Amino acid sequence: MSASNTVTILVLDKEYQVHCPPEQRDALQRAALELDQRMRTIRQGGNVIGLERIAIMAALNLSYDLLDTQHQATENAVDSEDLERLDQKVFQALQDLTSSN
Repeated sequence: MSASNTVTILVLDKEYQVHCPPEQRDALQRAALELDQRMRTIRQGGNVIGLERIAIMAALNLSYDLLDTQHQATENAVDSEDLERLDQKVFQALQDLTSSN
């Protein structure tokens, strides 16, 4: 990758150079900002000391949030399938009513 595909991100006041495609630059910067905010919150809590431990706790929190969101999306997909079946039944019942009149 060329140097133009290098993005500087800032996490806990430290700069990191990360290679990424230009079309993913904004997403990377948003992700870095989210990580920075979560790490700062953990550090301010005072229960976790050390950059590595703070990073691990932030990663665990982000992983949990991701898995929870995926689980909720799966449940919503099931609900959507149920609604689709119900919609089809109502549509069929309405067709049957109009056909019999």
